[in-house]
Amino acid sequence: MSEEILMNITPMESRVAVVENGVLQEVHVERTQRRGIVGNIYKGKVVRVLPGMQAAFVDIGLDRAAFIHASEISSREGNAVEPINALVHEGQSLVVQVTKDPIGTKGARLTTQLSIPSRYLVYMPRTSHVGISLRIEDEAERERLKQVVAECVAAEGIQEVGGFILRTAAEGAGREEILMDIRYLRRLWEQIASQIKTVEAATVIYEDLSLAMRTLRDLVNPRIEKIRIDSRENFQKVTQFVGELMPELGDRLEHYPGERPIFDLYGVEDEIQKALERKVMLKSGGYLIIDPAEAMTTIDVNTGAFVGHRTLEETIFKTNLESATAIARQLRLRNLGGIIIIDFIDMEDEEHRRQVLRTLEKQLERDHAKTNIIGITELGLVQMTRKRTRESLEQVLCEPCMCCKGRGKLKTPETVCYEIFREILREARAYQAEGYRVLANQKVIDRLLDEESGNVADLEAFIGRSIKFQVESMYSQEQYDVVLL
Repeated sequence: MSEEILMNITPMESRVAVVENGVLQEVHVERTQRRGIVGNIYKGKVVRVLPGMQAAFVDIGLDRAAFIHASEISSREGNAVEPINALVHEGQSLVVQVTKDPIGTKGARLTTQLSIPSRYLVYMPRTSHVGISLRIEDEAERERLKQVVAECVAAEGIQEVGGFILRTAAEGAGREEILMDIRYLRRLWEQIASQIKTVEAATVIYEDLSLAMRTLRDLVNPRIEKIRIDSRENFQKVTQFVGELMPELGDRLEHYPGERPIFDLYGVEDEIQKALERKVMLKSGGYLIIDPAEAMTTIDVNTGAFVGHRTLEETIFKTNLESATAIARQLRLRNLGGIIIIDFIDMEDEEHRRQVLRTLEKQLERDHAKTNIIGITELGLVQMTRKRTRESLEQVLCEPCMCCKGRGKLKTPETVCYEIFREILREARAYQAEGYRVLANQKVIDRLLDEESGNVADLEAFIGRSIKFQVESMYSQEQYDVVLL
């Protein structure tokens, strides 16, 4: 399987695309003026304790206070089984790390269980545990890696060791590579620990890497053949970063100097536009309907134009199989998180249901975000969760429609006309006026002068006043004003 990473970097915005066999699988966007803060470490100040929620709000210098639950407060601050009042109090300084960006109206989520990632390791200065990624399945390799970490720590003579988690990328890594990571993480932690003692509350102590560097650290795997960067300046920065921390990637880096934008060349721009649409077409003629909402995301599978060649059950089965693969890709591409409900087309055959579920599970194994398929409900809906740490692609690139306020629907011109009639009647009862002028959208005025002209005449006769109309081109379909003359 051929995989490439494309980086489109400008002073205002950085974008990264992961392409597998020519098909876009993931896209990450970071705006310079609105960078994500997941992984950042702050010295915060507790501003409010909520005993009823076993949580607290912490000021870390953002517009909204961040949120921390009692279970996320490490033993250095207290025993997490105690009530929140025994762990923290208002006005207390607290060193915290962001685990989830502010999303919508919700503030950032925090933990005091600090962790600092490198290429092969995650360093946890406040624990003594050594863990290994579940994606490294070979028991002999897991034991070897544990032994390598123990030997490296002993060789360095480190007393206050802290804990480590060996990342998936550590599989096959040698002693020297692990040792370099340990030294890098220890130096970084010493700098952070020094700042913790000197900085004031509501101050950032450590910021995670930029999107380009995070991509190299977190997304690069042995299957990645090329990493193409369209900015010469950033190509040089990336080359230096790779040379210091991951020299084995040096021959995979490539500067793209072409006149045609790199995302256009690979069809990424078109795929991003499609990823913002509600409907996803399948090759067979079937389609998905994806509806993200506040509480959960629902995905509906439909056969559409696909009629199959054999039986109805076979047609449904093939559509659901294709959908399982497409859904896994769409979750990654759109970065959808939280609770996800999938409504596959009902299947009579139990084996077909198992195969569709297995296909979904298999495709989700390639997802960098943690996923968990809960099972199938009595209504035949597949329940799953996907860890959400950053905003979805839609939340990064879009905002709610100013006309429909995010509902996705508008009142019909007919409905607005009848609202106007009721408003005129209210005004006629409350005030004395010589007449009324209605300011509204073109479609609404057209209906008032055409289909509703008889009703307008009846209303004028009833209130004994004239009604005039004026088109306001800047008004949305639902917007109107009734002015007294």
